[in-house]
Amino acid sequence: MTNFTKQKPPLWFWIVSFFALLWNALGVSEYLHQAYKTDYFYSKFPDPKVLEIVLNTPIWVMAGFATAVIFGALGCVMLMLRKKWAQPFFIISLIGILTQMFYNIFLSGSIEIYGLAAIIFPIFVVVLGMALLFLSRAAIRKHWIN
Repeated sequence: MTNFTKQKPPLWFWIVSFFALLWNALGVSEYLHQAYKTDYFYSKFPDPKVLEIVLNTPIWVMAGFATAVIFGALGCVMLMLRKKWAQPFFIISLIGILTQMFYNIFLSGSIEIYGLAAIIFPIFVVVLGMALLFLSRAAIRKHWIN
């Protein structure tokens, strides 16, 4: 078995990893507020139609949400610790993202309320999840993490 020495990652790797961790930590916070239906959660939805949609989110979508943000945050921690475990965590996170965003775009009825603007954020989240997966693959290939 060939052992490779870790190479020093560039500064932008650390910056991206930090902001990705922050993004996923905010996602974990949002998930917890929604799961526990806190006052903050209710304050975000003054429109009763939107609140009703969010309150009726199926359990499988909430599981996808939890998977996406928790494994995304763990993947970012693994990146910052320079461990290749980041890649499988980002794969699992991306599966959670795709599950959640499929519901948000095609099944929730949010497009009727928000129009095409309801598609922009889910697409951004999917692209970000894919970018983190590609970053972890590149970091393994370049021996920044192992």
